Amino acid sequence: MIIAIDGPAASGKGTLGRRLAAQFGYRHLDTGLLYRAVAKAVLDAGKDADERATAIRAARAFDPACLGDPALKSDPVGNMASVVSAIPEVRAALIEFQRSFAAAPPGAVLDGRDIGTVIAPQAEVKIFLTASPEERARRRARELENRGEAADYDAILADIRSRDARDASRAVAPFKPADDAHVLDTTQLDADGAFAAALALIERNKR
Repeated sequence: MIIAIDGPAASGKGTLGRRLAAQFGYRHLDTGLLYRAVAKAVLDAGKDADERATAIRAARAFDPACLGDPALKSDPVGNMASVVSAIPEVRAALIEFQRSFAAAPPGAVLDGRDIGTVIAPQAEVKIFLTASPEERARRRARELENRGEAADYDAILADIRSRDARDASRAVAPFKPADDAHVLDTTQLDADGAFAAALALIERNKR
């Protein structure tokens, strides 16, 4: 089985994806990390580098071994990931890895922004996870504070709204729910509540 989880930044899709993968004994892929890896390569190249060319080269040379780098979780990398993900050549270079991951046994949970629409439209279960921008900003602020980092709620909220707009308006694979996705709003749900709701959706699909 392939479980596709799409959603905007800080909607909780990564946490949900990991828990569902553990529940069913499937492999899990946070596809956002692929774009973050490309983004880090762009940032590491420095301000004088050609961002587009650097991003395309990094995507074509993508090495999954880099996905465990904790630096990929930083906000600057996340902001740049939203930029490089709009480059058609970057998306094209990373698609095959994601599709191969999804197709391999025993099953897979992939979370991202175009899993149900582009990467795995054949997925048996598609969940579109969402929450209000304000709630997502609060979650991201808590995450930063828990890591001992400064958190400016207003700046985080502005960034989330900017990323939402950029993802929705990109020419290639615009961010939107698949037509057959189950939309799950987690604004009023904690991680346990979102997990229980997703499990219920999956169990109904299996019947």
